[in-house]
Formats: sequence, structure tokens, C-alpha cells
Amino acid sequence: MSAARETAAKKRRKPLSKNARRGILAGVVVVAVLGIALGTKVVSTDDPLAQGSVQFDPATFGAENFPTVQEGVEERAVDAVTLAEAIAADPEAAAAEYAVQSSGGPVFSVEFEGVVGEGQSGIYEVAVEGVPADLLIRVQTGPAINGTELRDATGDIAFGQFTNQIEYQNAAAALNDELKIEVLADVDTTALTGKTVSITGAFTLVNPSGWLVTPVKVDVE
Repeated sequence: MSAARETAAKKRRKPLSKNARRGILAGVVVVAVLGIALGTKVVSTDDPLAQGSVQFDPATFGAENFPTVQEGVEERAVDAVTLAEAIAADPEAAAAEYAVQSSGGPVFSVEFEGVVGEGQSGIYEVAVEGVPADLLIRVQTGPAINGTELRDATGDIAFGQFTNQIEYQNAAAALNDELKIEVLADVDTTALTGKTVSITGAFTLVNPSGWLVTPVKVDVE
């Protein structure tokens, strides 16, 4: 390489001045700040994203949803005599026409009037005129209300609405608890034997000869 060319190359490789380096650094900082600003979403304190995931509260769920479930069961309720005849003739056809399918089986909404028999642990037999003699109808009145009939009876409450199976089960229990507050608290469930009652409720068909009804409405004469 000639001396002239070597001198030119050294000039081209001359280090940047301090001011030039500062200018470049400032430009990089500005670009970075703009990138952060454009990629940042401003979230209101009222936004669910700012509050994190909302924890499931069974008591709130029960209080908010029981009136809708109660209304839904009442709207779907079939007279017990009609329903008993349909189930006896063809359980699958009866389920297709009258029931809501659940993981535990078809859930029917029913209404009837009858005389209360003997009870045990808050579960009473009810003699309903017109149903087959071999059909045992029972109603649970607490203090323990078991089952998922209220959750499943309308078909409007689905597993996908909840985070996991525990929440789904707690939703059923919450509706049962609300039933005790809104309906059964006004009924003397220790003195029902011999009285005439009008019941609207739901049951899961496990045994066509035995219905265990969870009520949403109880009228005692």
C-alpha cells in the first residue's frame, strides 16, 4: 500500500469525537423510550386487568343466581302425574322432551301437591295422588341439602364458566345454601308430617321408581 493510501485509510478510521458519540447515544435512548411508550397499555384502576383475576365467591354466586334458577325450574316444571307417565312409558323419550342432561343423568323439573309422610334426616315422603303406586317421591328439606340439581336443572350453568371442578362443585353447594335461606327458612321442616304441601323442584333421574326432589318452592297448607 502506498503512503498516500495508508494515510487516507487512517483518516477514514479516525475515532468519533466525544460530541458525536453523545449524539448517537442520545438517539438510541430516544428510540428506546419511544418503543416502550408505544408498547405500553395504560390500564384504569377499574379495569379487571389492573385488579388481577377475580376470585370465585360461592356466597355471592348463590345469592346472585338462585332467583334465576328458581324461576327457570318453575318455568320448566311438569306436573308429576304427566311426568311419571312419560318416564314409565319411555325414560329416554321423557328425558329428551322434559329434562336437561347433566353428568349425573337427566335432571327433571317437577311440580306436585301431596300429603307429607314420615321423614328422616330432613327427607320426607310425599303421597301424590295419581302417580303409580310403586313410585316413591321424596323431598329434601335440610338441614343438609345435597346434590347438584339446582345447578344443572336449567342448563344455563356450565362447567366452562368456572376455573376448575372445585369451583363448579362449590357453585352447586352455594345454590343449595341459598335455597335454605330463601325458601326453607320460612318452613317448619320439623313439623311437616301429615300436612299437605305444594312443591316445585328438580330431581336427577337415577331410579325411575324413586325421585329425590330438591325444592325451589314449598307451600304448606
